[in-house]
Amino acid sequence: MKILVAIKRVVDYNVRVQVKPDGSGVATDGVKMSINPFDEIAIEEALRIKEQGKADEVIVVTIGTGDSQQQLRTAMAMGADRAILVESSSPVQPLQAAQILLQVIDKEQPGLVITGKQAIDDDNNQTPQMLATLWDRPQATFASKIDFVDTNNIQVTREVDAGLETIQVELPAVVSTDLRLNEPRFVKLPDIMKAKRKPLEVLMDTDLVPSPKGEPIEVLAHEAPQPRQKGVMVETVDELIDILKDKGLVG
Repeated sequence: MKILVAIKRVVDYNVRVQVKPDGSGVATDGVKMSINPFDEIAIEEALRIKEQGKADEVIVVTIGTGDSQQQLRTAMAMGADRAILVESSSPVQPLQAAQILLQVIDKEQPGLVITGKQAIDDDNNQTPQMLATLWDRPQATFASKIDFVDTNNIQVTREVDAGLETIQVELPAVVSTDLRLNEPRFVKLPDIMKAKRKPLEVLMDTDLVPSPKGEPIEVLAHEAPQPRQKGVMVETVDELIDILKDKGLVG
């Protein structure tokens, strides 16, 4: 069985994000870029499944510019067998990403697709669900544990608002990972050197999806969050209620 892992190149989570002066986007010049943290968890889980003997090959795929090869090489240094870069000169929105990934699935025929639950740059949490719908296969989102029932079914523990939910889905399926699923492994220098010799295939998004379906989302402007206001100490509950009433927060 093949496992396909979809990843995304994002600004590293340790970097303080800065909005461009004209509000047209986030400044990325000279900024450290990394694999989306949730996608790192997806890679790690795929590798663990392979190490358990339940998969034969782990393939990573990303959609983006040529610079995204760096993140694909990192994924292969973690242990992925090969990588696919779908080059796109413009930002890819969730539905378009799902349509492109569907074409990669048709080409590779994986038994399981694993993604992060969302990317930390846009926080949309849409692509896995859209992909499962387009593929017409089961999905299990926000996974904190994955167990194989047999070769055709997996049991997934999901993190939901009420606590934990356990479901069983038939393969092939789409699974999106939550933070508590695992701890991604540390990449060692020898593995980085080996990754340079692993195959990396480059495709064009226009070849896979010449005419994407659906209307694109238009982003009008980006704005940094307002600074948090200074806290106020109160002596009594009545004083707190009076302040909340003045602010119109309580009746």
